[in-house]
Amino acid sequence: MNERDRKQRLYVAEQGAKLRKGQISRREFLRRIGLAGFGISMAGMMRWDMHRAMAARRRLPLRPGVYQLSGEQEAWLKEVGGKFAGTTVRISSESTAPSQIISDLAAQEFTPLTGINVIWEQTPLDQVLSKITQDTATESASNDIYYLDQAWVGRFVNDTVDPSVLLADTGSELNMPDFDFDDFVPELIPALAAYQGRLVGLPFDIPIFIYMYRKDIYDQLGLKPATTMEEFLANVRATDMSKNADGSDVRGYIGQWKSGHYALQCDWTAWLWSHGGSHTGRDGSVVIDDAQAVAGAEYMLELGKHVPAGVTTWDWGGQGDAMAQGLGANVISWAEFFPGLDVPDRSQTVGLWETADLPQEVALRAPEDCSFDEVPAIGHQGGSCIALSKYSRVQEAAWIFLQWATSKPTQIAAAESSNTPIRTSAFSAPNVLEKAKVVAGTTRHFPAALKAIKERMGTEPHFPGWAAVSGTGGPIPDELGKMTTGAQDIATTLRNIKAAIQASIDE
Repeated sequence: MNERDRKQRLYVAEQGAKLRKGQISRREFLRRIGLAGFGISMAGMMRWDMHRAMAARRRLPLRPGVYQLSGEQEAWLKEVGGKFAGTTVRISSESTAPSQIISDLAAQEFTPLTGINVIWEQTPLDQVLSKITQDTATESASNDIYYLDQAWVGRFVNDTVDPSVLLADTGSELNMPDFDFDDFVPELIPALAAYQGRLVGLPFDIPIFIYMYRKDIYDQLGLKPATTMEEFLANVRATDMSKNADGSDVRGYIGQWKSGHYALQCDWTAWLWSHGGSHTGRDGSVVIDDAQAVAGAEYMLELGKHVPAGVTTWDWGGQGDAMAQGLGANVISWAEFFPGLDVPDRSQTVGLWETADLPQEVALRAPEDCSFDEVPAIGHQGGSCIALSKYSRVQEAAWIFLQWATSKPTQIAAAESSNTPIRTSAFSAPNVLEKAKVVAGTTRHFPAALKAIKERMGTEPHFPGWAAVSGTGGPIPDELGKMTTGAQDIATTLRNIKAAIQASIDE
């Protein structure tokens, strides 16, 4: 890295320390790191239900039979992993459902078999970023595995070891038997774990937009799930001001429209992409002020006529709470919301929400007509990967752990959290199919999530400064907030966003 990049990383780490000590607010932290070309745009930050559920959960063993290593895999962990007994592998991540379950499983299963100790620190995402920037700026080995938002892979690609190079060495005893790289849902590799064709890490989690609707209200009104954008808007209008069983009002659409928050940028992408627009065009151009983007903005503002009061103050947590409270009938948003909607002590709409295929886009710009790995599609994703640090002094032990953490047996066990799986085999695992019903921690939304991943997944640009320009406190959600609150017209909003993106690319 050059000296300017190194200083920016050290500055971000310094601001993270100030935030941790209470010397600056989180908003000020986000503002400062944005000036340094970094940002937090990870959809994993929301996890509104999973954070609450996991924080309160008792640390119980997994159900018998859920975690099943093959005999060859168990022998490999004992014999090859055992050569590194006493070694400590360190990882810092956000406290998400899969990270909690897999860290628990590491203590119960991985360490007893290998003797490799795992210190898995789980902190707010801003602290994860601070640690990564500190490590990479100083080429430190304090973390052996990095937890990377897909928006960060372009910034840290040169600080990681390419897993494809390690996996290509078929004669290496360090490669896990039946790791089956091809079992990862293939669409996730370029979206979460690669930058300009170079593999950075291995997929870890995949928040993604799906279509959710109130089946009870649709049935009352004789509606069917929308198959087009026009039908979706018609359903929003038809269900607006319908009633819950207690007589309270149900609005047509629930958004995540908090001004200045990344949640608003996420919501916006569904309407931008579904009307043929994109942030970028060919050869690094910025095209977000074209006719297609205008059409997407007009559609979004039309939805805004049918939302509950307070929507412009809601991030993803507010949107998820509104769904559980029965405040709306239609949502295109994070699949992660769905399990919590069936939890009786936290939801007033148990069993009332259903999923459907995402409506067909009006038009769709081809990825080859975009730049920086942007892939337009209505199913916005915000996933992450975990990557091997090239500065680690225990790379062999860390590589063994990284494979185990993303292996089929471990990921099938992690599906107990009802977090959308990253491996194809996990979607059809017995423990997953067993919970495909109205029950706390349901998996009945998994088919919709898998179809969205495979056929309808949208990915934001991956250039190094993207997280800063699109994340909370960045210019895109700030400008969008002016538009959704009526303080600024569409043309001015898109023109200002275009200028901000162009400036970030030019840095």
